[in-house]
Amino acid sequence: MSGASTSGSLKVAFSHCVQQVRNYDYHHYLCLLELPTNMRRAGFALRAFNVETSRAMDVASDPKIGLMRLLWWQDAIDKIFKNKVIEHPTAQALASVINEQKVSKSWLKRSVEARINDAQRDVDDIYQTIEELEKYAEDTSSTILYTTLQAGGITSTAADHAASHIGKASGLLLLIKSLPYHANRNRQFSYIPVKVAEKHGLLLKQGERLEIRTNSRERLNDAVFDMASTANAHLQKARALAESVPKEARSILLPAVPSQVILDSLSRVGFDVFDPRLNRGILGIPPLMFQLKLKWHSWRGVY
Repeated sequence: MSGASTSGSLKVAFSHCVQQVRNYDYHHYLCLLELPTNMRRAGFALRAFNVETSRAMDVASDPKIGLMRLLWWQDAIDKIFKNKVIEHPTAQALASVINEQKVSKSWLKRSVEARINDAQRDVDDIYQTIEELEKYAEDTSSTILYTTLQAGGITSTAADHAASHIGKASGLLLLIKSLPYHANRNRQFSYIPVKVAEKHGLLLKQGERLEIRTNSRERLNDAVFDMASTANAHLQKARALAESVPKEARSILLPAVPSQVILDSLSRVGFDVFDPRLNRGILGIPPLMFQLKLKWHSWRGVY
């Protein structure tokens, strides 16, 4: 393939990544626009990879097909690191970033493997503790921040620790926000841990089977508050590290802003995940307000 042809193909691949993130992960799309120009290609490729794997089960008509997509991505990562060509725009963009930057294969594998393990759970196989859910959030959300930091050539223990906390907060809050979707699809709140459900009187035992009640809004709100409080604690820990985080890393950590917006929106509706106001605008607030918050944090160099 000629150099011009390769360049044109990569341009199409990166444009595809930008469009995927804009269409399916809009608040992170806005965050990525605040990255320095030299980091955006990597940011969009990595976030598009996350879009592909996070939506795999949701867009499939059959769970087996969704699982096959995730296994395809697991195999694709191995092929990319062996310099094999893959005819998929997101994979092509990801391969370009990996070839140009030092991005860890282990983080990418960890991300997709966490989603594979989640996809293989039975509907009534509920996470036991909030710590298990935090690990899932780190494996799927923090890893995207870790690899973006790597692609930006940023080596900082403080930035990595902040990314860990922000990813956990983001992952937990997006799972909270998705509870109505999963309840409607599976008739089960599979992302409320057993210990949290038991604490708030939501747990039902049907023989060997565990179910989480869906008919008590007040108790559900209390359970959501507990989970949101854990997410909030992670955001506070990330911000406590801010002075130690290099300035060039702070724009990568801007996903803390949409996480705070979700927290604030949940608080306004009494942690009722079924309140329709949560779906208005961007994460429950007017789009202009969201963009102003993001711009303000970006301009101040804070997250």
